[in-house]
Amino acid sequence: MSRAVRIREHGGPEVMSWEEVDTPAPGPGELLVDVHAAGVNFIDTYQRSGLYEIPLPFTPGSEGSGTVSAIGPQVDGFAVGDPVAWVGTIGSYAERLVMSAGRTFRLPDGFDLDLGAALPLQGMTAHYLACSTFPLAAGHTCVVHAAAGGTGRLLVQIAVQRGARVVAVVGSTSKVDLARSAGAHHVIDSSAVDLIEGVEAAVGHGAVDVVYDGIGASTFDAGLEILRRRGTMVTFGNASGPVPPVTPLRLMDRSLYLTRPKLGDYIADPNELADRWNDLISWVASGRLEVNIGLRLPLAEAAEAHRRLEGRRTTGKVLLST
Repeated sequence: MSRAVRIREHGGPEVMSWEEVDTPAPGPGELLVDVHAAGVNFIDTYQRSGLYEIPLPFTPGSEGSGTVSAIGPQVDGFAVGDPVAWVGTIGSYAERLVMSAGRTFRLPDGFDLDLGAALPLQGMTAHYLACSTFPLAAGHTCVVHAAAGGTGRLLVQIAVQRGARVVAVVGSTSKVDLARSAGAHHVIDSSAVDLIEGVEAAVGHGAVDVVYDGIGASTFDAGLEILRRRGTMVTFGNASGPVPPVTPLRLMDRSLYLTRPKLGDYIADPNELADRWNDLISWVASGRLEVNIGLRLPLAEAAEAHRRLEGRRTTGKVLLST
């Protein structure tokens, strides 16, 4: 037996309970891992609330780090005791977890396990947004919402590496310095300045090539307004609620592009998954990418982690530790 967070009905953070559960043995192609830490992400809150449908009951959490404690048949490249990280395996809010070896990465020797838990989902999200969904390059101007958060701050750093001019948007004065320290060329505090006015004061009218928006309903309309002719809106999250339906005719003014990507479609190919992970690991190791862990709580306090995340009372990455 081990313990895990379980959700038996959709609702607020209070529906999560800390329970004893059976730990299955790893089957063919699988690993059993002793979890060190699980990353907390907005997708966990969407699944908990029922916004994203997932069969009940379940254990939330799509990423984490730990050490291999048992290996199933038909698995190569891993040994008991190996430090590993993973992404896309539901059930990470647990003390022990069985997962596919094909979605698991062996961490480099000496790599911090907290960083291993903090990097996979938000790091790969930032990577695909800046490198694939709208591949940034020198001469581009981008707007990054929630730029002091886990994904946003990584996205700012990758965008700067790729030569783009970055306008970072944060939700309070206390978050301005975090966004600026990631390399943003301009930082807008949306609690003090109108978004459209702030962006145009920083870079001019019609200068934004792409908006990366993980906030959703409350920022979408303004995001469309600041785009240049043939600009691109990338809406990838729902922190303020889902964006209402949009008629294609709305995009006709300035021939705008709209996309709503998700990570799974950018790491479905094993080679693409490995390439993104290898880039991230090498950037962290070389100091080109800084991962900010803003909050650590015990796994049993997952409900409090969700309250703080949904209340926008966090910066950087939130981890739940065993």
